[in-house]
Amino acid sequence: MSRYSLWSLARNALTGHRDWPRAWRSPAPQPDYDVVIVGGGGHGLATAYYLAKAFGITRVAVLEKGWLGGGNTGRNTTIIRSNYLTQESAALYDHAVTLWEGLSRDLNFNVMFSPRGLLHLAHHVHDLQEIGRRGHANWLNGVDAEFMTPAQIKAMVPIINLHGRYPILGGLLQRRGGIARHDAVAWGYARAADALGVDIIQNCEVTGFRIDGGAVRAVETTRGTIASRRVGIVVAGHSSVLAGLAGFRLPIDSTPLQALVSEPIKPVLDVVIMSNTIHVYVSQSDKGELVIGAGSDLHNSYSQRGAFSVIEHTVEPLLELFPSFSRLRMMRHWAGIVDVTRDRSPIIGKTPVDGLFINCGWGTGGFKATPGSGHLFAATIARDEPHAIVAPFGLDRFVSGALIDEAAAAAVAH
Repeated sequence: MSRYSLWSLARNALTGHRDWPRAWRSPAPQPDYDVVIVGGGGHGLATAYYLAKAFGITRVAVLEKGWLGGGNTGRNTTIIRSNYLTQESAALYDHAVTLWEGLSRDLNFNVMFSPRGLLHLAHHVHDLQEIGRRGHANWLNGVDAEFMTPAQIKAMVPIINLHGRYPILGGLLQRRGGIARHDAVAWGYARAADALGVDIIQNCEVTGFRIDGGAVRAVETTRGTIASRRVGIVVAGHSSVLAGLAGFRLPIDSTPLQALVSEPIKPVLDVVIMSNTIHVYVSQSDKGELVIGAGSDLHNSYSQRGAFSVIEHTVEPLLELFPSFSRLRMMRHWAGIVDVTRDRSPIIGKTPVDGLFINCGWGTGGFKATPGSGHLFAATIARDEPHAIVAPFGLDRFVSGALIDEAAAAAVAH
């Protein structure tokens, strides 16, 4: 892998940028690998990268049925934060934020991480109680959190409407939160993993698993059978489909989560705004677009469009908070398929099939967890036992009852 630097940029400028090498290879699948990762999104690519870098396992294949980052990695609102309620979630998401802070340097690729801060709004007394409880929990868990008065919020975001239909009584700010560039994350991990010897195989759909004596032995794909005794499934909303092919069920529902992007405008919003109560969140991208999201649809579906009523419900509170946005045109609209568990926390660890591991159930929290998820899932696969941080997030909690309830801190109405 050629190293990106100021000097390489200047050198390639002399040739009109025609001689840059490919960012990663497009190899044919080998007959067998030490580890196969199913899913070429951010989490899958991160897992492969950390398997090679942190644990020295380089005979790894990443299988993607489409193109890299074409699933939920390319269909999200790129928000990063770790101000969750429970001790387990705080450890997991803050591990991810810590990795985000040095990720561009680690990958030698600009993922455009922007720690501009994330502000949760409170609109009534119950909201104030909720952010009070969560803010104090954050402090106890070592996660940064600041309580904001309406006056402080107005000073930070001058264009916000404090006294509209949804009055703002306060807020909870995490200054380490922010956004990153979703495709840059996928490309950065792909390039770095490829340089360590990982095979990234696109247009390779998994159609089944060979299981013998309760243990996985191979993966069946549209490009042939690939043998491996360790397989990780990281396919977000389609996890239940892959689990079904392996002969077990998952306690998740898959629903569309919609988002939309406005035409670009000059910088007006330099902090991420979220509201649990009225179900809207918004940030401004580096290109000037407003990136807007809300709650998920109320029905199970693999459609990547979603119901129009959700868009109406998204825009209405947005315009109450920011009346100046009323004349903006929307350029793009999409939906990603979120995989939601009963306690709104992910599933990371072993499955009933020996050698088959799964990483799913992130709901709306997947993108923000990408580096932490990949690192901890890689550790779990490499050691054949859950890393201490993800040990509470195993499938067995749905039998034992030791759930990790993050329904309120998820910030999206599921």
